[in-house]
This record gives sequence, structure tokens and C-alpha cells, in this order.
Amino acid sequence: MDKLKLMVVDDSNVIRNKISRAVTSNRFEWVTSANSGVDALAQFRVHHPDVVTMDLTMPQMDGIDCIQKLIHMNPKLLILVVSALSDKSTGIRALEQGAGGFLLKPFSESDLNHALLELTDFLYV
Repeated sequence: MDKLKLMVVDDSNVIRNKISRAVTSNRFEWVTSANSGVDALAQFRVHHPDVVTMDLTMPQMDGIDCIQKLIHMNPKLLILVVSALSDKSTGIRALEQGAGGFLLKPFSESDLNHALLELTDFLYV
């Protein structure tokens, strides 16, 4: 099976780099990053990723709105929310909009890879 194209969306350059470097599974190929929801929509149109890691708190457009728009563009898109928000209602809203999983910041490299593999496992059954 082809590698899944990964887009990392976070307003923090440090977190974008951490996620991009931390993904060690050969199941994924990093294709692009975005620093806001608006940027993510533009990058999505160019790179057509299969999997997205999504922060929730960002300028211009938050992660919830971005998830809704991305899922509208591709209902099969797999989205892992990676956020410091531990507010259950916000996490539930993200899942209701189409996110497939939630990873709380701070996270380890192992936590990230486990969450991404869990999100995509059904594709490899």
C-alpha cells in the first residue's frame, strides 16, 4: 500500500517541527505543514493529504472550523487532533465534526506514533 500523505497543522513552529520529525512509521510521508486553519485549507488543495494532525487553538480559523471544512472537502480524510485543550466538550465537538482521534499536548514521540497508527489501522486490515 502507498504511504499516507501527512499534513501537520499547528500555529507553533516548534510543534509542527516536533510532529514532522517524530513520525517514524513507514506508513506516513510528511508532505506539508500549515500554521493556521486558513493555511491548512490552502495547503490541502495543493497536497491532498490523507492524514492531518490538527491543533484546535489557532489564529484566523480555529481547528474545529477547519476540521469541518476539510471533512466537507474530503469525507474520508483522517484527522488526529493534537491539542493542549483538555476540555472534554471541545474534544467531543472536534470528533463530532469528523476528527478520528485526540492526542493531548504535551506528547511523546511514542504517543504520537501510537495515535497515528491507531487512527489508520483500519486502512491496513
